[in-house]
Amino acid sequence: MKQILFFCLLLSQLSFAQKRPLNHSDYDGWNAINETKISENGQWAAYILAPQDGDSRLVFYPLRGNAIDSIERASDLWLSKDSQWAAFKISPYKKEVKEAKIRKLKKDDMPKDSLGFQNLNTHETIKFGNVKSFVFPEKSTDWVAFLSNPVNKTDSASKAKKSKKESDINGSILNVYSLKNNTLHKFPYVNSYHFDSEAKTLIFYTTGKDSTFKSGLYSFSTEAQKYNLINKEKGNYKHLVSDETGSQFAAIFDPDTTQKAMVKNFQLLQWQVNENPKIIADSNILAGTKNLFVSADFKPEFSKNGHRLFLGTLPRYLVKDTSRIEEEVVNLDIWNWKDKRNMPQQLANLSKDQKTSNLAIYDFKSQKISQIANEEYLLPNFTKEKNEENILLVSPYAYGDQHWFFNPPVDVFLVDTENLKKNRIIENKRISDLKMSPDGRFVVYYSLQDTAWYSYQIKNQKTYKITESKDFSDVADDDHPDEPGSYGAAGFLKEQEKIWLYDKFDIWEASLGKSKELKRLTKGREKGITFRHITLDEKAPAIEPGMPVLLHQFNHKSKASGYARLNPTDSSGVSDLIWDNMHFSEKVWKAKNSDDLIFSVENFEVFPDLQHTQMSDFKEIKKISTANPQQEKINWGRVELIDYQSTYGKNLQGMLFRPADFDPTKKYPMITYFYEKMSDELHTYIVPQPGRSSINFSYYTSNGYFVFVPDIVYKVGYPGQSAMDCIIPGVKKVLELGFIDSTKLGIQGHSWGGYQTAYLITQTPIFAAAEAGAPVANMTSAYGGIRWETGLSRQAQYERTQSRLGVTLWEDTQKYLENSPLFYLPSVKTPLLMMHNDDDGAVPWYQGIEMFMGLKRLSKPVWMINYNGEKHGLTQRKNRKDWTVRMAQFFDYYLKNQPLPQWMDKGVPATEKNLNYGLEK
Repeated sequence: MKQILFFCLLLSQLSFAQKRPLNHSDYDGWNAINETKISENGQWAAYILAPQDGDSRLVFYPLRGNAIDSIERASDLWLSKDSQWAAFKISPYKKEVKEAKIRKLKKDDMPKDSLGFQNLNTHETIKFGNVKSFVFPEKSTDWVAFLSNPVNKTDSASKAKKSKKESDINGSILNVYSLKNNTLHKFPYVNSYHFDSEAKTLIFYTTGKDSTFKSGLYSFSTEAQKYNLINKEKGNYKHLVSDETGSQFAAIFDPDTTQKAMVKNFQLLQWQVNENPKIIADSNILAGTKNLFVSADFKPEFSKNGHRLFLGTLPRYLVKDTSRIEEEVVNLDIWNWKDKRNMPQQLANLSKDQKTSNLAIYDFKSQKISQIANEEYLLPNFTKEKNEENILLVSPYAYGDQHWFFNPPVDVFLVDTENLKKNRIIENKRISDLKMSPDGRFVVYYSLQDTAWYSYQIKNQKTYKITESKDFSDVADDDHPDEPGSYGAAGFLKEQEKIWLYDKFDIWEASLGKSKELKRLTKGREKGITFRHITLDEKAPAIEPGMPVLLHQFNHKSKASGYARLNPTDSSGVSDLIWDNMHFSEKVWKAKNSDDLIFSVENFEVFPDLQHTQMSDFKEIKKISTANPQQEKINWGRVELIDYQSTYGKNLQGMLFRPADFDPTKKYPMITYFYEKMSDELHTYIVPQPGRSSINFSYYTSNGYFVFVPDIVYKVGYPGQSAMDCIIPGVKKVLELGFIDSTKLGIQGHSWGGYQTAYLITQTPIFAAAEAGAPVANMTSAYGGIRWETGLSRQAQYERTQSRLGVTLWEDTQKYLENSPLFYLPSVKTPLLMMHNDDDGAVPWYQGIEMFMGLKRLSKPVWMINYNGEKHGLTQRKNRKDWTVRMAQFFDYYLKNQPLPQWMDKGVPATEKNLNYGLEK
């Protein structure tokens, strides 16, 4: 009963007055909810209402009262640990920024951000203007530091005195403010600063004002409210850091004040509170046979016990020969068949590679630096748990070419940071989910070859197969021609040799040691329900053993979801808290010191507004946001689940979105959209917005269309025919309902969906109009191409992953030909629209060109839109708006008999580019 009433309550909040359809002008004002937070005492919720194009609003919602408060244009929300204060950035009005851009104002004259504070109890608000950046110490409830934007003084006195100009290099005013005492300290010409986590000491570097306040590194004590000069040397500081107690600090220092040195000798400095910094690493100290430099791109980090400092190093690199003139420089790329990474991949990652740092450790006791990682042994992850007694390294290039795998075989080594002994614990295996337990006793990973989880016990140096009796991959659900991956892990149990693992449905408790005990904690498989652990504290390193935990649950048949409680020590196991034909968010927000919980719930008709309840029982649920009240005036469609069978008898599901004001006596146009399996998203709210590539279900159903979204399962080697076998029977099933005009069927897909759209129209004339975004037309040419965004070869995609051919081009050329739309273009009877952009880094846009030129040569109606400089999906909002209008015009013409726009009729010549957009009808 609780669930039914909850759903009805949400629907009752929708008005049933006379409504209108969505139009393209509605998008800008549609709000998202961002930066949701709950105070630690559970008294306050806070969130940002952010329109797609406009000024945001910060809302403070009292969970025990009615005094709702809000701040216009606020973002970057912070709540103090004592639940007394909120802090936030206040942006200028977007209209003001736009006007300033039109007037072409300089950067210094543009409207600036402000910083605001609000007392949650008294509602007192304090604001500081012209703020560049700000820092709130993690454990502080009082102090905050913020840097002002540079201000150029123009008064006559400053001109006469020729005062030093504030700038990004010279610095600007650093403000140190006490929320409790309302005291403000200001320091001029600061460009870098850092607060320790407890706000005991602030360190900052200033370029100096005059003889009364000289340049150098300073420390400011918040207790004494006094500052001290601790280093007079001029230069530039980067990555100011402190240890967990705030008793010692470190920084990267560049002594080159000219900023002209081609080879930078960065120094790593370390010091105790109020002591002078000392150099613990630079090129001289690191010299030896390694010839290394301190990396300025690696932020130093103290170990948890403060006994070590982690730093990054770089090998000496080549520098430009300044004696050669530009005309003598030869620009070329050399592709070598022995390259471990293809040249395009090297070039795509060049900037990252140039900044990639290799981990080293400075030990304060021995005063020595030990190099841990290098170009051959890479660092997969780095955490500070257990004071880093052991560190994992991966050797990704040990087994030749890696171009043909997205997850190649590797060796994994465990490095003892005390004696630097390197022990190989995994050899020549394709793995995933590599992690070390928080207590530093075990390494855990998933092996793709045998679909099993393994643990490695560091103390006794033994490996255990911890899921020996169960298959954790559900191979039957993975239709790629590659080893299936894992479903992941919920986490380690605190201070126990156990881990919680997932299969498709359930949570399992596995022993990490030799006992091989494996216990199922939930019973979802029998009911087709997936259970997943919900993390309530992102900073908690492990799950508390024996304590009740919150679970998310999802029914694969009905698509219903909800929350449940798992009590590992109770024989009853899992108990439902709430369950409905809605989508309950996997992300929740729990107050640290109370039972208060915030979550969101949605379906196609209901926006995912925030709800407040008590986690113990979910008995009373209160809606605490109304993000989009304007939806009450909009005609909105509905969605239902359709069960049907593929051509070869496979049970499938699809989503059928019905138009608003549906009349069963009428015939409607329908667009089919698809991307692998999407039916699990039945209860997802579709935000009205200009599309990056695909149709917006909310817009089309509001404007008189049915939308059908079928699931697809694939047979390796036959991706095109698999799409036919799954999509066409679904379309025919919907036609049997009698509401759809069979002469007004459209189809639309992008990327992988774009390829299948292109393939389908070569095999069937059932569709009256089709749009294929970034389609592969010719698998033989696409196979040898490059994914230019990453530089990766496209070959692995066909051999092992999404394209699902499972063979190389030379092992079975016929499969590549059979699955290529290009070779069947004479059969096409469906008008085709494509969008393929010239900077597409996933599917080379020459694939769209091949499709276009082929159809044009055959005198078949085809259009291709290329947004200059855009990538695989549109990123610029102006282009997204334009594309959304054009695609709607295309389908409206063919499926609703609307007038033909100029761009479709006569086109737009290059001489009118950016002058005439051809949207007029």
